Amino acid sequence: MRFKTLAICAATAGTAVAAVSVDKIDPPYWWTGMHDTSLQLQIHGNDIRDAEFSLDYPGVRIDSVARLDGSPNWQFVYLDITPEAKPGVMKLEWKSGKKKIKKDFELKARREMRGAQGFSASDVLYMIMPDRFASGGEKHPDTETLVNKTANDRKDPNGRHGGDLKGIADHIDYIDSLGMTAVWLNPVLENDMPGGSYHGYATTDYYRVDPRFGSNAEYAALNDSLHDRGIKMVMDMIFNHSGSHHPWALDPPASDWFNHQDKYEQTNYRLSTITDPYASDYDKDLTVNGWFVESMPDLNQKNPHLMKYLVQNSIFWIEDAQIDGIRMDTYPYADLHEMGKWIDAVKAEYPDFNIVGECWFGSPAGEQFWQTGSAIAAAKGIDTRLPVVMDFPLSVLCADLKPFKIDSQAWNGINEVYDHFALDYVYADPMNVLRFLDNHDTDRFILEKPEDLDAWKQAIALLLTVPGIPQIYYGTELLMNGSKEGSDGYVRRDVPGGFEGDTENQFTAAGRDKLQNEAFDFISSLANWRKGSSAIGKGDMKHFMPTNGVYLYRRSLGPEEVIVILNGKDEDLALDMSRYAEIIKVGDRYRDVVTGKTVTLRDGDSPLSLPARATMVLERIGN
Repeated sequence: MRFKTLAICAATAGTAVAAVSVDKIDPPYWWTGMHDTSLQLQIHGNDIRDAEFSLDYPGVRIDSVARLDGSPNWQFVYLDITPEAKPGVMKLEWKSGKKKIKKDFELKARREMRGAQGFSASDVLYMIMPDRFASGGEKHPDTETLVNKTANDRKDPNGRHGGDLKGIADHIDYIDSLGMTAVWLNPVLENDMPGGSYHGYATTDYYRVDPRFGSNAEYAALNDSLHDRGIKMVMDMIFNHSGSHHPWALDPPASDWFNHQDKYEQTNYRLSTITDPYASDYDKDLTVNGWFVESMPDLNQKNPHLMKYLVQNSIFWIEDAQIDGIRMDTYPYADLHEMGKWIDAVKAEYPDFNIVGECWFGSPAGEQFWQTGSAIAAAKGIDTRLPVVMDFPLSVLCADLKPFKIDSQAWNGINEVYDHFALDYVYADPMNVLRFLDNHDTDRFILEKPEDLDAWKQAIALLLTVPGIPQIYYGTELLMNGSKEGSDGYVRRDVPGGFEGDTENQFTAAGRDKLQNEAFDFISSLANWRKGSSAIGKGDMKHFMPTNGVYLYRRSLGPEEVIVILNGKDEDLALDMSRYAEIIKVGDRYRDVVTGKTVTLRDGDSPLSLPARATMVLERIGN
């Protein structure tokens, strides 16, 4: 059934059988004392569009009522919550003919803000797919309210497996011990879709946590528990599209609520058209306004009522759940200018907040355009205002550990790594680039479990010590591996020990094998150490072109210095240290942050004995 037909059927059925009603108000409540005093109420109910709206509450006035040209089952009320308004319950009233409908709407007092801290290069983001991480073992009675009830089936890589917020809360100790300072959850909002939509990217209610994960209160409580441990929360949001079973899709509020609303058109997935100086208008339109898939209708951010709704929704979750940052899905596929206004609105309310946009390009040239301050974008009169972009090119470069593999050409790979970071000059702010080796949309960065961790450690050490914001995909510390070929579920596996009936528990050292414990301990050592390293979190970088397969670089801030050495060859080397004299003085002593051993890198004219495939992260401790 095509989208337009589905919408018409739903709207016709609703108007034929029911009297005027108010079934749902978004947002469910709001706060006094906000920077932006305007508030949109989206009202959904049968034939509510033309009903007369009124309220009488001190300090609150009706600015306007919008009645759009779509379904009669939507009304948009705009209020001005003046600084004089006090917390309390507003009495909302609608009148249609002789019928009156009354609803309460609460204005809350703002509580002390623990969230909205933002995230930075001093953090390490730990990315979790909630359905696949762990289950808290509790029933969720609110799932009975879902239309599409999907049973858990852990044998199905594309099905729901039963992970939830309680499962994550139960393993905060694990996350903390690993050294993670921020958690990025794949979307947690309701996906009431056929098949279950376990991944969360087909939203059907922007104000409700999916009841299979838990409740809004449980989500806020999880964030409070994380904040108690000094760990931040980054929320995954999707403004480019909704799910096809969102009430908007079943009963559109306006004729332009979605792009290509009358006829399904799939995007060409070619983001280069947006910046291509020769691109046709046809190709650009299909890129930005085409749908990802038929089950995810493409939202039209140019509709001001829709965009106000989305802006307000972000502010709701920051204020209510105390999130610290947002990862915005499919960022360039949404309207560039409207998304810039969204960022402005969020930052006006929460100046320290940070946002990363998923900008999937194959080269730094593509990525840099989307970061605020881009000189190339500025030449076109554009500033996206997006603070953080994602280093997809690094993920591609490091796939299956190619630059770090033990073979006769390994040193060429290390040169590619050097060349990659040599291109950081294209970014307005390299420290605000999210660096990662893999995520839920890519192959695992190791396709098979390795026999040893020599190459693996080099990749992890690089990720955690170069300029930028590192992101670790859950299970990396357990050597999860595999390709997404055949199913995305193959790179979104359950953590053993997180679910009832598991025969091993890899959340514990006893449940991990020797190699997994070595991997866990390596990440934990580096991640916990870098929490206190200003050189890593804020410092400059100077690197030397790899010679004989050795890549050496320094991170520094004031007197604090860190030296990283990667031997990309499978043989011991006697390394001449004289070429590094500008950053390493004779007699300077360093502490290996993983082993704790003290090292003197330049002992007169003697070469440094460097073991094959060595990975050294060293902080200077003086002469």
